[in-house]
Amino acid sequence: MFSSDKNIETIAQLVEQLKQYGGLKLEMLKLDATEKTVKIISALILGFVLLLIVCAVAICASFAVAYALADMLDSVALGFLCVAAFYLLLLIIVYVRKKAWIERPLVKFLATILLEDV
Repeated sequence: MFSSDKNIETIAQLVEQLKQYGGLKLEMLKLDATEKTVKIISALILGFVLLLIVCAVAICASFAVAYALADMLDSVALGFLCVAAFYLLLLIIVYVRKKAWIERPLVKFLATILLEDV
């Protein structure tokens, strides 16, 4: 009595539009997740490459400083021991400050990437 062919057709069109909207929304979520994943992976790769370069420079500089100290102290062992002590001190400082220097910036970086709007 209340239904007519026009009402049924309108409801069918509405259902089809909702299916299409849901599919597009799912596709947008997939693309957003892919974009965020790529950003995180590229940041990790960049960080790894920079870490390798910094390590290579630090090793060369450490040898140079150790041998320079060895000339001043007349002992190669003492020169290398001084450099090792410096790195031990640096390790302790970084460990004590890890929350402020490593954890918080990393959380902010990941939150920025993961929570940004499309």
